[in-house]
Amino acid sequence: MRKLFILLVLLVFAVPVYAATVYKWVDKEGGVHFTDDPSKVPPSYRNRVETEERKDVKEKVTPRPPEEATRESEPEETKKDINGHDEAWWQERVRPWKEKLKEATEKYEETQTLFTKKAEDLSQNKFLYRSKSSTPWEVSELNRLGEEKKKYEAQIAEANGMLEKLSKEAQESKADPAWLD
Repeated sequence: MRKLFILLVLLVFAVPVYAATVYKWVDKEGGVHFTDDPSKVPPSYRNRVETEERKDVKEKVTPRPPEEATRESEPEETKKDINGHDEAWWQERVRPWKEKLKEATEKYEETQTLFTKKAEDLSQNKFLYRSKSSTPWEVSELNRLGEEKKKYEAQIAEANGMLEKLSKEAQESKADPAWLD
């Protein structure tokens, strides 16, 4: 009986333990990907890979060719359009127009709010005091706000036009559309 117990204990410890490394990364669209081969991880995601040791999986060990091992240590090649421009170049061209668009939109909305409030106040005062005419100051203030709105509308149109133009240029240059986001 004792020999049988010792034999069972030895068998338990003699069973090989299997383990594997699993590599996980998340792409730009939020998709989660897994692989057991680090060379299958796209170069642009290699710096964000998470590893996990799986003890229940037998790891397949295959030696990698020397040229593949050195290829991973080389810097990642930067993608470029047909004119040799990369993502940073395109983003630098788009950034100021996006900032102008944001600023002009915010100022337009502020001016629109003021314009609406002044017009309502003027209408309310006419109703309350049964006045038939507005004061020159009230009219000039509404005119000034109206002109200010037109100025911001023009700035918004200009920024949108330039962003559209840059989008067409990027398309003609075969640049990745995501570079403009």
